[in-house]
Order: sequence, then structure tokens, then C-alpha cells
Amino acid sequence: MRPAAAADHAAIRRVETAAFGREDEADIVETVRAEGAALVELVAERDGQVVGHILFSRMTTKPARFMAGLAPVAVAPQAQGRGIGDALCRAGIEALRALGVEAVVVLGHPDYYPRFGFSAAAAKSLASPYAGSPAFMAMELAPGALAAPLKADYPAAFG
Repeated sequence: MRPAAAADHAAIRRVETAAFGREDEADIVETVRAEGAALVELVAERDGQVVGHILFSRMTTKPARFMAGLAPVAVAPQAQGRGIGDALCRAGIEALRALGVEAVVVLGHPDYYPRFGFSAAAAKSLASPYAGSPAFMAMELAPGALAAPLKADYPAAFG
């Protein structure tokens, strides 16, 4: 696991496209980077090849909070089922803690993300187009960060 570098961008695009079977997530990654909204971007390597990728983007909130959105996380099909996605999520969350990020949100599988501390209950204070969906989850990295109602928006790339 290591921070992504510009030299990884083509490999990241291949991993995202292969993992999701479409280019939408790869396009989001590139647009988030172009917007300057990427907070933490990591890759996982195996035998010198990028086989996994995760991106955390800066969210816009009212009132202002230092908040991140997890999306996407992808593992190349031939490397899935080996804990790479789990390791990327855990390393990314720790990198966010080190940056002083107060909370993280994810729109993802309700059976997968709770293992990292995400919950739909924690997202109840967030006004978002995804609010109320069991797939919209959040976790506090700083106690009380989600105690008051917040309006939370993903970067424009997610539009």
C-alpha cells in the first residue's frame, strides 16, 4: 500500500474499469483529481503491478467541517477476495485521521462498510441527496463531528 503517484494514473484507470466493468468510476477519479478535491489516494501493488485503488475526496459541508467521501475503492478482478479492498479502506481511514479529517461518508454496500465503523445511523444528521438510503453511511473520526445537522455535498465529479 502506498500513496498514488501521477505515474499510476493509467494503471488506476485500468483497475477501476476492470473492477466495475465500466469507465464511470475511472472518470470520477480523474475529475476529482482535476477539481483538486482528492484528499487521500492510495494504491495496492502486487508483483510490481497496481491491483487496487482507493480515493477519498473532500466534501463540502454547511456548517464547515473537514469531511471526506470514500469513493471509489476498486480491486482488479484477478486480485479480489484477498483482503486488498479491506486493507485499502483501513489504510485510507488512518491517513484521513492523520490529516485531521473529522468524518467520512460512503455510499456503498450496507453489509461491507460497517466493518470499518460506518453506519447509516451516523449519517442521519447529514442532509444529502442520498440521505435515508441504507447505503449512505458515515463515521466520525473526531467525536461529535456528526452531532449537529450538516448539509454534505460530494465534489462536482459525482454530479
